[in-house]
Amino acid sequence: MSRIRHVRASRLAVTAATAALLAAALSPTAAGAAERPTRDQAVENAAVALARQAGALGLTAAQGTRVRDVIVDQDGSQHVRYDRTYRQLPVLGGDFVVHLAPDGTYRGVSRATRGTLSLPSVTPLLSAPTAADHAANSLRATRLGEALKRLTAKPELVVDALHGTPKLAWRTNAAALDGRGNPVARTVLTDARSGAQIDAWDTLESASGKGRSLYGGTVPLETTATGSSYQLTDPTRGGTYTGDAANRSDLCLLGTICVVRAPSTVFTDADNQWGDGTTTDRVSAAVDAQYGTDTTWDYFHDVHGRNGIAGDGKGSYNRVHYGTRYANAFWDDTCFCMTYGDGDGTNMGPLVSLDITGHEMAHGVTSKTAALTYSGESGGLNESTSDIFGTLVEFHAGNGSDKGDWLIGEKVVREGFGREALRYMDRPSHDGLSADCWTATAGSLDVHYSSGIGNHFAYLLAEGSGAKAINGVAHDSDTCDGSTVKGIGRAKLGAIWYRALTVYMTSSTDYAGARTATLKAAGDLYGADSAEYAAVGAAWSAVNVG
Repeated sequence: MSRIRHVRASRLAVTAATAALLAAALSPTAAGAAERPTRDQAVENAAVALARQAGALGLTAAQGTRVRDVIVDQDGSQHVRYDRTYRQLPVLGGDFVVHLAPDGTYRGVSRATRGTLSLPSVTPLLSAPTAADHAANSLRATRLGEALKRLTAKPELVVDALHGTPKLAWRTNAAALDGRGNPVARTVLTDARSGAQIDAWDTLESASGKGRSLYGGTVPLETTATGSSYQLTDPTRGGTYTGDAANRSDLCLLGTICVVRAPSTVFTDADNQWGDGTTTDRVSAAVDAQYGTDTTWDYFHDVHGRNGIAGDGKGSYNRVHYGTRYANAFWDDTCFCMTYGDGDGTNMGPLVSLDITGHEMAHGVTSKTAALTYSGESGGLNESTSDIFGTLVEFHAGNGSDKGDWLIGEKVVREGFGREALRYMDRPSHDGLSADCWTATAGSLDVHYSSGIGNHFAYLLAEGSGAKAINGVAHDSDTCDGSTVKGIGRAKLGAIWYRALTVYMTSSTDYAGARTATLKAAGDLYGADSAEYAAVGAAWSAVNVG
């Protein structure tokens, strides 16, 4: 279960003179000081701050910025997130968040990287076709000799500031179809001067009518009447809809030029009663996907005040019945959509359970906020973020047929899978692969296994250590340092993690950075001398993040 992201940026064009004029125009008056700033005002305030702090922030005439996200707190404090370019090239690790007081004055900044951003040249010595060949070979190597079809690799020139001294690099998205016609993909970062591989990571990994779903029983659905029938399109949640991919796969993914994208024909129904709750009816999986999207939208809206994935009120769409025996699900920024396979029929059924749909939609939220890089420890945090919110969505739904627990994908696995869930947040190592505790080698693990550290922290912070039953499911969580941790509840975990993600985390945040970000968030929400603040520190220490 994964996400991909594509960043564009534009040049910062605020001169010192403009900044002075803006500062005069934006100085609060006694009459207006109590008014909460709008999003546009926050962006203007941040522009003034950037112009004044350009030297301290290392911004030069060669660099450009573009606003990615804006958070305005209830007290009027503002947090404006930027992406950065260098000589019009995207900068990996160039993102930062400007923090402002309620009156618009500068408080500080959270940066993904702090080094000086300067290159002698942006002309590559390594050609784009050679970079594409490197990425294609890297993808082939991960498939253990399996024959791949329709392999494409599209290089993009970037500045890599994530891996030490900034350097010119090719970021290449390689994608192909495996022997069954299902997509596989890998992103490879190559030094554009020496040709050395800098990093690589897999990028497609895993999880009002009425509808009878596969996993959630009979569920409510908001649909759209069209003449004498209904479409599975929700006008109350930004036009989110679910379509049938007809077991076809894309011929392009991850930013490559799309020759054909798998079709997604919107489901329709004559009487607004959808599905029969079985896999033989293709509509039933669509009911789960649409219900899961609706429920996740409601969770982020009702609990965190977020209006859709990007915070702009616009809906995404779902594709179900994707590929052939495709045992995966993924979020894709290029289509702003979520895609679900039917499973292999032996180990897994259709991957449309509530926690998986919440997981995939949360990848979209991450891509529009912190954009955690999908490799190393930040990649583990990216996956952990989706597991955390997918779990909180499941609890928030209050669905009697799929009660909340700290297992991931327990509804989709079948007897042949060999265990009762894809992942276990109370004891991640129970899957035989994931890490319970941080070590110096955590960043070398697959992101789905290093995510166990964040998952373990989240469980301990919410529920505490020791054995207990939650909604009839046995949970038992030890600590890595032998301590006893008292939980502060799921609602406070969600509030702290969401604020940390949207206000303090950046693309390069690692586990030590996540500790700092969540402590800042807890201090903002509950006070630096609060029990909640202390609990965050104790839970991180309990997973060896000190």
